Amino acid sequence: MRKPGCNEENVQMSDVLCDFCMQEWTDDRPMVEGHQGSCVCGQCLSAAYRSMVLTEVPVPDAPAKCILCLEMRSEPTWSHQPDGPRACRRCVRQSAAVLQKATEFGWRKPEA
Repeated sequence: MRKPGCNEENVQMSDVLCDFCMQEWTDDRPMVEGHQGSCVCGQCLSAAYRSMVLTEVPVPDAPAKCILCLEMRSEPTWSHQPDGPRACRRCVRQSAAVLQKATEFGWRKPEA
């Protein structure tokens, strides 16, 4: 997500926020962008990965909308806060693969 009022013609790192924890993008906080400017930082991505990929999570009773792919998903989702935006397991896996390939950040998928 972008900070309200940022110049869309000249977006700076500090204008980009993680949709889950609302922290700014910095050299120490890598980000992965989803659809329509949604973002997840490396810290939130690590928490989501541990929660949904490394552990068995039951399939929810009702689908939830993923902020990263904008789809209603009938699979486990993760949120930083109970009523906050949600990320589906598929997007968490894909985002983790993308961020791990970007070697300049040194981010690694969490291990069991």
